[in-house]
Amino acid sequence: MSLDLIFSGANLFVLPFWSLMLILPRWGVTRRVMASYLPFVALALVYLYLFITSLDPATAEAFSDPELKLADLAQLFAQEKVMATGWVHFLVMDLFVGRWIYLRSLDSSIWFRHSLVLCFFAGPLGLLCHVVTETLAQTVFAKPVAEDTAQSAPAGS
Repeated sequence: MSLDLIFSGANLFVLPFWSLMLILPRWGVTRRVMASYLPFVALALVYLYLFITSLDPATAEAFSDPELKLADLAQLFAQEKVMATGWVHFLVMDLFVGRWIYLRSLDSSIWFRHSLVLCFFAGPLGLLCHVVTETLAQTVFAKPVAEDTAQSAPAGS
C-alpha cells in the first residue's frame, strides 16, 4: 500500500468523527460512536504499521540519542515514512483529546465547539481552551447553590 494512500486515508478517516462532534453533538449515534474506542484502535493500528516500517536501526538509534538536537530531529522527520508516522500520531492524539473534551462537556453542559475547532487544528490549544472554558464555567458562570431547605425550615414543620 502506498504511503500517500495511507496518509490520505488517515486524514479522511478522522473527519466524520470531528464532524459528528461539531455538527450533531447530542445525536444518539454521535454519542455511541464517540463512546467507542474502535476509531482509536483503527488509527493506532495504522500508526503501529507506520512505526514498524519506518523504524530501521539507524532511525531508532538517532531517536534514542540523549543528545538529540533539533536539527537532527528535523532531518529525521524529513523522511516521508517518519513524517507520516508522526502525522498519524497527531491525528489519533488530537481526536482522542477532542473526544475527551466532547464527552466531558456533554456531562457538565459546557459550551465546547470552540475548543473542538481549536483541537482539530491545533490540539494543545483546544485542550487549553477547554480547560479555561471549564474553569470559567465552574467559577464565574456557576449558578449559586440553593441552601438546603431542610436546615432552614423551622423545627416541627
